[in-house]
Amino acid sequence: MDGGNDPLDALSRSIAERRVILFAGAGLSVSLGLPSWRDLIENMCAELGLEAARISGADSYRTLAEYYRIKRGDVCSLRRWMDQNRDLARERVPHSRIHELIVQLDFPIVYTTNYDRNIEAAFESQGKPYVKVATARDLAKVREGVTQIVKFHGDFDVAESLVITETDYFDRLRFDSPLDIKFRADALGMTVLFLGYSMSDMNIRLLLHWLWRTWEKSGYARHRPASFVFMAHDNEMQAAVLKQWGVVALRGEVDEPQEALVRFLEQLQERVAASTASAPPPTEEGQ
Repeated sequence: MDGGNDPLDALSRSIAERRVILFAGAGLSVSLGLPSWRDLIENMCAELGLEAARISGADSYRTLAEYYRIKRGDVCSLRRWMDQNRDLARERVPHSRIHELIVQLDFPIVYTTNYDRNIEAAFESQGKPYVKVATARDLAKVREGVTQIVKFHGDFDVAESLVITETDYFDRLRFDSPLDIKFRADALGMTVLFLGYSMSDMNIRLLLHWLWRTWEKSGYARHRPASFVFMAHDNEMQAAVLKQWGVVALRGEVDEPQEALVRFLEQLQERVAASTASAPPPTEEGQ
């Protein structure tokens, strides 16, 4: 593939120009040794006296969490369990190559569906300022030139913001909350890079489909900024469906998912540096 058609080069140029939104998922937290969705399911089942083996798939935890709320009256103890590894993660974040590279790539906006503070901790460990947006009131804190970390499914520090149960998800699928409106405005004019997601995640698939449908209905689809998703493993079926929605699937070069993600981010960093070095100096008019 020549340089003009290489999607990695196109993505790198957009990152260098700070025109890329990072959308970060659970895969980034798992890289720090935090509990997986399976661990969450097993914990809820243990508390409720259910057989964890009968619950399968990441989506199933939402229905289980809904049942948990019905039986327990709230999800406070579940939230405490999910947050119990916060200090451990904070110790590991400064040593995480993945998180180091994310900060260094200097995305203007980072959306995340993770409840934890690992991305914030990565910025803090490298002394880089950020603004956290977890609720509508946080939108007033946004400052030009400072990275926004948007907690799309809520934040442990703001209990009422958490999107955990099935009802929570159904409410968010209306795409009418302040953070949904913000994402629509941000994503329509910028490139979006998805990292750390399983493409079986219906929430993310719906977001991707929404972006595609919005541009198709506008009549200006050919002007749409590119969207990309990193997939640690080759999946021809998923790549074909994503391509239909205008999303380029970028594959890992090694089998181990975390190592594949590190290599991908390092490649991006190298190409962003090369793109910045080769960029023409600004004209007097652009200064």
